[in-house]
Amino acid sequence: MRCVICSEGELVSTMTKQGVVVDVCPKCQGIWLDKGEIFYFTSTPQYLQLQIEAALNNSKPSLRCNPYTQKPLVELSLFDGDLLIDYCPETQGIWLDIGEISKLPTARKNNLEIDLEAGQDDNPEQDQKIIPIALPNLSLTSSLTLVSLYGLLSLVLISLVHFEIMSASFAMIFMLAFAALQFGLSPFIMDITLRWFYQVKWINLGELPEHLKDFVISACSKNKIELPRFGLIPDGSPNAFTYGHTPNNARIVITSGLIALLEPEELEAVVAHEIGHAVHWDILVMTIANLVPLILYQIYRVLIRLRIRSNDKSAPVRYMIAIIAYVLYIISEFIVLLFSRVREYYADHFAGELTDNPNSLASALVKIGYGLAGKDNKNNQSNRKYELDSMKAMGIFDSMSARALAVISYNPKNMGGEVDKEILRGAMRWDLWNPWAMYYELHSTHPLIAKRLLALSNQSRSKGAVPYIRFTDKKPESYWDEFFVDLMVSWLPILVIGAASVHFAVNRDIGMLKAVVFWFGLAVLIKVTFSYKFSCFPEMNIASLLKKVKVSMVRPVPCTLKGKLIGRGKPGLLWSEDFVLQDDTGIIFLDYKQPLALFSLIFGAFIASSLIGKDVEIIGWYRRSPVPYIELKSIKSGNNINQGYVFNAKIIFGMILIVLGFILLFVKI
Repeated sequence: MRCVICSEGELVSTMTKQGVVVDVCPKCQGIWLDKGEIFYFTSTPQYLQLQIEAALNNSKPSLRCNPYTQKPLVELSLFDGDLLIDYCPETQGIWLDIGEISKLPTARKNNLEIDLEAGQDDNPEQDQKIIPIALPNLSLTSSLTLVSLYGLLSLVLISLVHFEIMSASFAMIFMLAFAALQFGLSPFIMDITLRWFYQVKWINLGELPEHLKDFVISACSKNKIELPRFGLIPDGSPNAFTYGHTPNNARIVITSGLIALLEPEELEAVVAHEIGHAVHWDILVMTIANLVPLILYQIYRVLIRLRIRSNDKSAPVRYMIAIIAYVLYIISEFIVLLFSRVREYYADHFAGELTDNPNSLASALVKIGYGLAGKDNKNNQSNRKYELDSMKAMGIFDSMSARALAVISYNPKNMGGEVDKEILRGAMRWDLWNPWAMYYELHSTHPLIAKRLLALSNQSRSKGAVPYIRFTDKKPESYWDEFFVDLMVSWLPILVIGAASVHFAVNRDIGMLKAVVFWFGLAVLIKVTFSYKFSCFPEMNIASLLKKVKVSMVRPVPCTLKGKLIGRGKPGLLWSEDFVLQDDTGIIFLDYKQPLALFSLIFGAFIASSLIGKDVEIIGWYRRSPVPYIELKSIKSGNNINQGYVFNAKIIFGMILIVLGFILLFVKI
């Protein structure tokens, strides 16, 4: 993009302290703001919006042009002539000369600082270096993980035996029997599940595409394993997963959408990833690892529910062991998730080595992200079954992360083409910079998309090839201060209950029990007003929303969007109340909620279908967790408006608690 003023200068994307990517001219310091971005830089967006709407009635032609479309801009006079801006009536983009952004009403001056190096390559010479791939030893990692997990389980079993709640022989038989049943039966149970609910068709190797058949034969021969059994699910959603007992009886299941969407080399890379899981014995190792949290949870449930008719002297010990078992269950869950993410990196690396082209898998992962996000691909949308998301632990991709990638990197003018790498880099910023991304990854079976793409790109560099994506952008700030504020606000009601419980346990103060109702209600109101900013919902577009780095499930961006509803949030689910919205700049998920789930179900079953394919105006709160989505306040189609009342219900709930707490404290009954 050429600068609006000095046509010889090129605009560069850079980060501001507000956590927004803007386009700046390094020469004249002018700034181009896409639709709605100007509202990030003022504390009174509603006032600014009214000023712009009024100024449009007296706009004057401008000699400047939109850097994107090259169409003429118009000049708007704001605040009695104190500020002149160049405005695009078609895209609602705005050009500000140097210093003009500080003239906005109650401008957030601490967020106006623009660093031209932020968001740019921090080390442009990196591509010339060969970066070695450093992964931990897989055998050592697996051994240490399994020893740690079964050490936790043994601790609980030994305690049960020591306190004579369970005999030693029964504990050993219980653990071995549980493991044998889980490992022995799970593949057959999966076979039945796939046949009944997913219409899987088990096919001969010859029914695969010729290039894929030859690749599988060569790969299995090279790694000295038996040919896997292939299953095909007639589903437009691109996905692949593997399961079984050992590398020699692995089942690899792929969807028809995967074959339709990917190029031959990309399809081979995905299958190579699944073969990597088999070669590394991931099927067996992950089954053994997953047994530990499963057994610990079952022990917790049995001990909690156990009732002994006679004088039960073992109850205190039993409950203590139950609590320990539950705590260890949570710890073991996180260990297994971490272990799963490590093995995903290894499977990716294996595919890159087997195909000698890590970029093929990187490209495939991006395209699979499009499919899981419901991209309108001619071969990919007719018969999706959303239930495949339940297999995310075995899949090539975590479906939730995939949607996040697809929504951000989507370009409606580039359907079926290559992903815009600049847009992709912008998407990766949230994954790599926002602490919330780390939080969500801890709860995921798969690494974040950006991290997998970077690992594959590094592998390409180590082979002397051009990486699929480079990300050496300079991080402008830490973002941890916003994260801790978000966390504190999110936990505030729980912290109030916890503090009151501790105070009562120590002081036995009945007055505290009365006061906690008031303080809990106040905490709820604080959380709601923070998480549901409602003073103004300026009109924006999807692209301007997705540039925001400082956004989370707790810290939203209130907005108004106009576009077309292109489908349900869960394609094929007749009672899905959620939607997918498309505007000129991208697609995004809409989350429709009501205080009672029954009303959401009724809306999805009887009303939602009538809105599909229609142009709408939606008002709501943009959030990310890590999937970008908008929680709906209202959705308008023609003269019909459907309101969401979750925000109102939460406000009323908080106020009722405050009033009730006030009555308990000060009114004698």
